[in-house]
Amino acid sequence: MGNEDVLRYISPGAWSLVEPLISSRAKGIISTLITFLEDVIPAEHLYHSQISDDPAKRWKTVPSVLPKLQRRAKDLGLWNLWLSGGEFQNLAGGQGGGLTNLEYAIMAEIMGHSLVIAPQACNCSAPDTGNMEVLARFGTKDQKQKYLTRLLDGTIRSSFAMTEFGIASSDATNLKNTSAQASGSGLKLIGHKWWISGAGDPRNEIHIVLAVTDPSNSSPYKRHSLLLVDPRAKGVEIVRPMTVFGYDDAPEGHCEVKYNGVQVDFETGVVGGKAGLGRGFEMIQARLGPGRLHHCMRAVGAASRALDLLLLRATDPARKTFGKQLRGHGTVLADIAHCRAEIEQARFLVLSAARQIDLNRAKGALKEIGISKFTVPGVALRVLDRAMQVYGAEGISQDQPLAAMYAGLRTLRYADGPDEVHIQQIGKTELKRVDELRERAERIARVRAKL
Repeated sequence: MGNEDVLRYISPGAWSLVEPLISSRAKGIISTLITFLEDVIPAEHLYHSQISDDPAKRWKTVPSVLPKLQRRAKDLGLWNLWLSGGEFQNLAGGQGGGLTNLEYAIMAEIMGHSLVIAPQACNCSAPDTGNMEVLARFGTKDQKQKYLTRLLDGTIRSSFAMTEFGIASSDATNLKNTSAQASGSGLKLIGHKWWISGAGDPRNEIHIVLAVTDPSNSSPYKRHSLLLVDPRAKGVEIVRPMTVFGYDDAPEGHCEVKYNGVQVDFETGVVGGKAGLGRGFEMIQARLGPGRLHHCMRAVGAASRALDLLLLRATDPARKTFGKQLRGHGTVLADIAHCRAEIEQARFLVLSAARQIDLNRAKGALKEIGISKFTVPGVALRVLDRAMQVYGAEGISQDQPLAAMYAGLRTLRYADGPDEVHIQQIGKTELKRVDELRERAERIARVRAKL
């Protein structure tokens, strides 16, 4: 791969640091992905135009351009790139790119330039990736065959139903209004969720639902289980699609869902079978770690695209105010400089976290993942806001992608844990260093006193 390809997307400084850790095979995939992306971006307008405005059809069809792009991605070897090598890849039946998390971080950033379509085209989009991870790590053989195989093939989609209506869901131990009680040979699920991504998708064939199954357990972390629910089963009610700043993200959507006495079998309907009861929190932690970083990887790419659009507008000779191009105004130049600096900072945070996952697995990279999670979305949003400002009113209209990108990225400050939760965790982690720091300071003071 010629460096000129990747340097159109990744800065020379960042690339020079990570290139020795990127295999020749991964470099070839990056080059192919860049070529593919530059065919995906022109298809964005067609994709959105193929989503019907008719409410009766809007949630029943998938834009026809997407399957074509998916077939091409498969042919090019760009399918399931998110599946890292080693143990997890083996759990998923050997599928995936066999890449390191660091290698995938570069690829996910590139896909982030087309935030909606490119990840879908490569079968690398949420919530499916996290759900596949849960099934690969904890599902029974039958559950993997029924759901994981088809998710890996991209023939179905899925949802993860965690956030509850009327409950402060950022503290997951609060989740209590969705419960499943023993009923005959299984469980009866009753509950009320919302902001369930993908629940409007006609391809959706499985909801993974976090529900209370042991409310009297002394540990709040052993009261919940993950249940597998067919969205077309009796008792599943898709109440409505929620909107983010007016965007409904059809045909996937983020829906309010009620489970009105849905019957769930112990062995087939509990992740891991009956042995999986009470392990819901354990399973969701395995799901959330890498997924949080995947969002950040793509957010860096989205921010980079926004800066590219800003530069095009600022240098457009037809756009002059007060006798000079936008590039001639100091405030615009300052915006450009701040965008570049913050994108570089965000990228290094993500690459550092990805490297730590490779070295120490997700559990050993919680600090780096957490810092990325509460920092990177904010960076991307600031970059997008500056780009929209330079575009004027057009920047917040349907004639540019910036407003839709902003809406999509704003949700990341809540998704997989709000900023405040991650900030508190990192603050507490830093405080653990105090005893060592105090001992060091006292040692220095003793030495200084002797001098």
